[in-house]
Amino acid sequence: MGIVLFFLWTEHRAHFLGALPYLLLLACPLMHLFMHGGHRSGHGAGTPDEKENHP
Repeated sequence: MGIVLFFLWTEHRAHFLGALPYLLLLACPLMHLFMHGGHRSGHGAGTPDEKENHP
């Protein structure tokens, strides 16, 4: 496995490093979706049980 990774790195280094800025830009919206849950829950809204008990 290490030999395969070595040859992939040495032969395709330009491809990996060339794609790195795009991967970083793609990571931003993906982290936003997964870390915030897509803003489905509504920050500070409480659980549905809390809404029923407090009008």
